Amino acid sequence: MACPECGHEWSAEAAAESGIVRDANGNELKDGDTVTVIKDLKVKGSSLVVKVGTKAKNIRIVDGDHDIDCKIPGIGAMSLKSEFVKKV
Repeated sequence: MACPECGHEWSAEAAAESGIVRDANGNELKDGDTVTVIKDLKVKGSSLVVKVGTKAKNIRIVDGDHDIDCKIPGIGAMSLKSEFVKKV
């Protein structure tokens, strides 16, 4: 399986585990958690970059490949992949 927007690929087994969202360390994420970005992420369509260590408070879990909706300070609302964050 592949994401048409970013080209990320994942296995069918990972897609079958759709009810649980886990961070880069394997911790389960839930609505309202606070997470930290673990990799510099370029914002698509902009020259902005989300730096390592940026915290996103009060996340919301959604369906799809980009499974976290949050507000990033200085950038605004955006969707993130759970593999690029860790739970605080």
